[in-house]
Amino acid sequence: MPDGQEDVAEALESLKKEVAALKERGGVVEVAERICNPAPLGLAAFGLTTLVLNAFNAGLVDKASEGLVWPLGIFFGGMAQFAAGMWEAKKNNTFGFTAFSSFGAFWMFLALTKILENTGTIEEVSPEGSSLFLVCWGLFTGYMTVASLKVSRAVQSVFATLTLLFFLLAIGVHDGTWMKIAGWEGMFCAGTALYTSFAIVVNETWGREVLPLGVVK
Repeated sequence: MPDGQEDVAEALESLKKEVAALKERGGVVEVAERICNPAPLGLAAFGLTTLVLNAFNAGLVDKASEGLVWPLGIFFGGMAQFAAGMWEAKKNNTFGFTAFSSFGAFWMFLALTKILENTGTIEEVSPEGSSLFLVCWGLFTGYMTVASLKVSRAVQSVFATLTLLFFLLAIGVHDGTWMKIAGWEGMFCAGTALYTSFAIVVNETWGREVLPLGVVK
């Protein structure tokens, strides 16, 4: 047997003996699996998709091109963010799991609805229906904002501005001026999410706090 294989075999045999000894003493053997932090992906997916949509809402881009938002909403805002939520569950992070999974599902639902409307598959949702939908999401985001108070100042800013955005959009579906206001506020909300994603990536890559997040201690 080559030297390298012998070393591996000896290491495995030694490990087996240690595990057996622990079991004999009544010890508990726990294997911890480490995965990377999925939060930057979830925040980036949410932030970028929100930024693009609200650039249209603010009137910065011709609405004729708004169709590009919906595939982005399905694949990045939706699927990528939902996947981040599943990885947060793996990390035993209830807040991250609930937030990313919910808003990933939100983007997939919204994008699919718009695509079905645009293709004539379903009737266009009424302003009243859209307002109800947005207010309900505002309520959900509001109680997630309360939970975010124990995370960080950066995350708090994301959820506080997002809560406001949902209520502004609920008004905006009835009034073009308010929709533009919501668009500008939505781009600010997107900016807070993108900054938070950026800061986490940089800080974890550099191994120290380069950009402040205001983590609650």
